[in-house]
Amino acid sequence: MDLTIAGLAFVIAALCAATMGFAIQRGATCTVAAVDEVISQHRATKLVALLEASLWVAGGLAVARQLQALAQAPGGYALTGWTVAGATLLGLGAFINRACVFGAIARLGSGEWAYVATPLGFYAGCLSVDALFAPPQPQALGETSVVLSAPAWFGGLVVALFALRLASPMLRLRHTPARELLGRQLWSPHSATSVIGLSFLAMLLLAGAWAYTDVLAELARGMAQGLAARAGLLACLFGGALLGGWTAGRFRATRPRAAALLRCFTGGLLMGWGSLLIPGSNDGLILVGMPLLRPYAWVAFATMCVVIASALSLQRWRAWAAPVRG
Repeated sequence: MDLTIAGLAFVIAALCAATMGFAIQRGATCTVAAVDEVISQHRATKLVALLEASLWVAGGLAVARQLQALAQAPGGYALTGWTVAGATLLGLGAFINRACVFGAIARLGSGEWAYVATPLGFYAGCLSVDALFAPPQPQALGETSVVLSAPAWFGGLVVALFALRLASPMLRLRHTPARELLGRQLWSPHSATSVIGLSFLAMLLLAGAWAYTDVLAELARGMAQGLAARAGLLACLFGGALLGGWTAGRFRATRPRAAALLRCFTGGLLMGWGSLLIPGSNDGLILVGMPLLRPYAWVAFATMCVVIASALSLQRWRAWAAPVRG
């Protein structure tokens, strides 16, 4: 690829990474929050929005394959017992951390500096997983995803659905002053995850399959190929989240306490272990594995949600039972 074209592609991918970070912060996107909404409010708005992001990525990948714009399809892995074990650790880590890997970005964007310990813990988990668990090498899947071999009408259907999803918000935006478009209000879960899905899809086409947890895992394992560019995208992701918190007026630099740092580091550590056992963290599962209908990704994400729901329910029961015992 010509250096000028490659440079332009990276600039666009960097802007997409920043946009993705902005949307994660503005939408308060988090699997833990989504599961908590189901338990405490008996609604699944945030959870459905996360699944919706997978749908948009799936449709985009199908269209890209039909247009021959997808140079290399993301790989997948076989479903094994390690998948479930890893997803269990991933869910426990997210519960302890009080945020999944998406949510940690949103918290950092609001100035909660204790969440700096989450990626550090994740990195430590990636470093130590082989010594502690000695998992076998993940079995890569050789077959092409059914999504990438889908007929042309599938991609067209998803594009039409996305257009319908955008229609109502776009009509409202016609009467919204430009200065209010980046106002202080939270984005709706569906708006945020739509932007996340589209931004990720653009980055995938421009820079290959990419999730920020992959960068930490590759850094821990010494996989240096293309790491500098991916680390640059990671910096843009966090920069976008910080911009989101600042423009929303919710950025409050919070001095981290030792207990919070330990909690976030522990949560990140467990999520790092779980991500390499699956393999894949919830960002990669939602935006890569699940759109391609990989069974391991759906089982892992479902297991993670069940573990988080069980832990939250137990926490609520203990809080309710404590005054009764007293």
